[in-house]
Parts: sequence; structure tokens; C-alpha cells
Amino acid sequence: MNAFVPEGKLSLSAHNSAGLSDIRALERAMAEGTILEERALLCDSEHNLHLKLGGYKAIIPRLEGAVGIREGTVRDIAILSRVNRPVQFVIDRIEKSGRGELIPILSRAKAQKRCLEEYVRYLTVGDIVDAGITHLEAFGAFCDIGCGVVALMPIDTISVSRIEHPDERFTVGMDIKAVIKSKENTRITLSHKELLGTWEENVSAFSVGETVAGVIRSIENYGAFVELTPNLAGLAELKENIGVGQQASVFIKSIIPSKMKIKLVIIDSFYSEKEISPPKYYITEGHIDRFVYSPEDSEKYICTDFTDPIYLRH
Repeated sequence: MNAFVPEGKLSLSAHNSAGLSDIRALERAMAEGTILEERALLCDSEHNLHLKLGGYKAIIPRLEGAVGIREGTVRDIAILSRVNRPVQFVIDRIEKSGRGELIPILSRAKAQKRCLEEYVRYLTVGDIVDAGITHLEAFGAFCDIGCGVVALMPIDTISVSRIEHPDERFTVGMDIKAVIKSKENTRITLSHKELLGTWEENVSAFSVGETVAGVIRSIENYGAFVELTPNLAGLAELKENIGVGQQASVFIKSIIPSKMKIKLVIIDSFYSEKEISPPKYYITEGHIDRFVYSPEDSEKYICTDFTDPIYLRH
């Protein structure tokens, strides 16, 4: 079992609670180099993070706030953005103030270095990992894969069905699964769509004659593409007053596996806020070398080959 998890995953564990229970537990955690987690309460004007551990005021000095801060390769936003969020750390030392108060001095950077050296270093392309969404941009989702170590999931790897922004799939703080798509030293790119099922696995939930829910993703001069699941879309006949992003009720006219086609008829469409649900995964652990999306007898062949040298850079 992986000992390194995204920030936010340790807080409720018995192991973490025991490590923060009293000064003796803190001293033991310091001696053993135990990685612990607690919420950052504030960031002062010098960009030191302040926490409270078992009734003691604790500090993560700025230079220990994240790997790369000391070297200048990471900006201070990596520290400021942790306020009111869980952070993982090791206890460097316990100092005594002029008034005799004990102050644990912590290092998030050292916890991240251990994660990089003992976990990330051994990840290979095709490995399935736990991740937590930390930040969303138009070009992709930033994901914590352990101790605050961040990897990028480009928008085109999130699902087979195309989206305009990652916030159509994820929310900040969401726990997800991901696949290591490429790795160059400690720089990692993730993928997601390979875990959401093949065309056949997704289409098995639908039958001709049903009217089901969908989302209109694009409108072309020959029809409208309607997403039925993140990894499955069908083509609907054009209809007046439809728009991209609308929720839709669609009638399934036909399903043609050899062409990977689903023909639809839009019954109704409307704009509405859609709740972001946790992804449904068909694979949740282990390693995959190849993901073949298309059916065996399909005229098209769609595959992600993680053994391709394009991904295998170390």
C-alpha cells in the first residue's frame, strides 16, 4: 500500500491523530520522521505558515513551505494557497520561545522530498495512482499525487467526450484516480479517460428506444454531438433553439458498434446547473500498458499505448 497520499487524506486517520495528540507524540514523530497532516491557519507577512498541533503553535518557515521555494523554481503562491487547507509535514525541531513556550518547527518541503524519492521516483508510465484536484485552469487540472507534489492532467486527457473547461468534470478537493501518462524526472503528466471505460462498456448502459439524459457538447452543420457519459457521445439530428452546454433529453434511435455510432433525437433541451458527480471508474488500481477504446469489430481503432516511446522519458 502506498504510504504517500494527497494532502487532505491523512487528517482523519488514527495514525495522524495519535501523532498530534501531545508533546510526547510530537517528539516521537520528530525522532521517527513521521509525516503528519494538519490545517494551515494563516500565512504571515513573511510567508511562513502557522498551524496548531495538539495545543501548540507551530510554524512552517517559508523556505520549507514547498519543494522549489528555496531554489526559486516555485512561486510563493504554492504557500499562500495552502491557508485553510490541510498540509503534510515532518517535524524538524521543537524550539522554546523567550516565554518558555514550545514551538514545533515543521517542513512541508522535506515531506515532499521523501515522497519524490521514495514514491514518485518509482512510478512508471501506465501506473494508476490516487490524486486530489488542487487547481483548475482552462488547459487542464492540477493534481496532488502525494504530500502536495503536483502533476498536470491536460484537458484532452480528462475524458473522451470533449469539454470546454475541467470544471465540467472536477471540483477543487475532489479525490480521483489517474494514470501516469508521461514522466520526465519529477515532471509528471497524468491521464484520466482510460479509466472511464471503453465504448462498449459505456454503451452497454443504454438501449435503442430509451430516452435518456445528455449534454450538448458541440453543434455542427450535420448534427449535434450529445454526451451521454464522459466517455460516450452520440450524434443527434439538428433542432431549433439548441445550444452548446444545454442539458438534453434524447431518444436513442440506433446503436451501431461497427461504426461506434449512436444516433439520437433531441426531445428537449434547456440550460441548467449540473452537479459535478464523482467519476465512475472501470479500472481503479494497478498498471495498464494499452487501453483500446474502440470495439473489436469497429472500422476505427482508438488506442492509448503507454509503451510508446513518446511517453517513456525518464
